[in-house]
Formats: sequence, C-alpha cells, structure tokens
Amino acid sequence: MMGPSHALSGAAAWLAGSWALDTFADYHQSPLAVAVGATVCAGGALLPDLDLSGKVTRNQGGATVARTFGVFSLFVAEVIEKFSLGIYTATRLSRDPDRNNGHRTFTHTLPFAALIGWGTTALCTHFGKWAVVGIIFLMAGLALRGLFDEWAERAGWVIVTLCSAAIAVFTAARLPGDRGYPMLGFAVGVGCLVHLMGDIITSAGVPILWPLPTGRRMWRMVGVPNGIAVKVGGKMETIVLRTAFTVVALLAIAAMFAPNLLHRIDLNAWADSDR
Repeated sequence: MMGPSHALSGAAAWLAGSWALDTFADYHQSPLAVAVGATVCAGGALLPDLDLSGKVTRNQGGATVARTFGVFSLFVAEVIEKFSLGIYTATRLSRDPDRNNGHRTFTHTLPFAALIGWGTTALCTHFGKWAVVGIIFLMAGLALRGLFDEWAERAGWVIVTLCSAAIAVFTAARLPGDRGYPMLGFAVGVGCLVHLMGDIITSAGVPILWPLPTGRRMWRMVGVPNGIAVKVGGKMETIVLRTAFTVVALLAIAAMFAPNLLHRIDLNAWADSDR
C-alpha cells in the first residue's frame, strides 16, 4: 500500500485498540496519551518502507517515509536499503532470486517489527523523558508525512520538521517525570506489524515467514492471489480502505471521549441552573 494508507491504518489500529482496552480491560488513557500513541503508531506504520531509498543528492524519489526530513531521511533510507540487501544476500538460499535492492526484505519481517519495538522501549527506559521526546519528534514527522501527504509535499521537509518539533515540545511540556513509557515501543511495533498486514494483501506480498526457510527459499513473498489483491494506488486502497480506516478512527475517538464530554456538559448545565 501507499504511505498515506499505511499511516492511516496505523492510527486507526491504535485508536481501535485503545477503545477496546478502555471498554473491556478498564484501561483508561488521557486524550494526550491516546493522541501520542496514535501518532507514534501512524509513524511506525511507515518505518518498514525505509528500505526504499531515492536520490539523496537531489532530494528526490524514495518512499514517503524516506522524504520526511529531506536529504537526512533519504540518506538514512539509503543506508537501511543497503543493510537490508546485505541481510538478504547473506541469508538467501538457492531458489531465492538475485536482487539489486533491499526493498521489502528485512524491514518487512516480523523480527524487524519486534526489534524496533523492543529498541524503542529500551531507549525510553534507559534515557527517560528525553528519549521519548526524540522518538515523538521522529514519529510525528513520519505521521505528518503520511497522513497529510499532499500538504507535506507542498510545504516541504523544513516545515514538516518544524511542525514535528512543535509537537514534540508541546508533548514534552505535558509529560510526567521519569518513566519508561513502554507503550511507545508497543505503538512502534504495532505500527510496523500493521504495515506488514497492509502489504500482505497486495500481490507483491512480504517475507512474513523469514527467517524460517520454506523449501529452498528463505525469502518467500507471501501475499494474496492477484484476483483478490489490493492494487497499490487503486480505488480499493485510496477510497474503500482509507474511508474504512477513517471511520474506524473517528468511531473509536467518539466512543472513548464523547460520553465523558457529554457528562461534563450536563454537569455544567446543572450547575448553571442552580445559580
């Protein structure tokens, strides 16, 4: 799927999960916590495509995520693409085809999703609030680039970076003291997993079984048949799926916060009537 669809699916998945925890597990979160989690999950849902690099010196090409912070993120994507290709080359078996790029290899696996989630949690636990601020800055940039793709394209990476910094500063001013914030790592991992599920319903698929060999192949792409596969950039993705993700996200927000908001309005109305 395309970047905006990945980001929107990540936000929808986090909001729906937060609603489920609130309803069935009595796990309540503040509006800020839900917003931060949804933002980080939306950004995390773009991370696997860091293996699709562009032209660093020209600030062109690459996946949506690779263009978020201009030449800086394009350079990171170039490094990750080559690293992923190296892992592919080192672990491929006799039936795995030759490749000259690392797109949809290591970063599109379950071990990558688990590793990036664990690494995020470890950073937050070890370095506390400032690591959290840095992660929110990065994830907010990716989320803005994905959720508001056309605006971000027009505004340019400098504006996106400044907006990401503003979001990070605003959040930092309202964060409690030193904590581990393990939910951030979980949000990043869930975002990566949602990305894999989005790509697996396309005909190209992802190597979801890696590093388990299947026959004489280590990197077997698992996807759905062409007849029912979602066409990247087609109407099923851009209209049907994005509309569904948006509806899920809005319903989850309303279900979590509308009752409390209405209750406060009722209380204020009663207070005014007693005066």
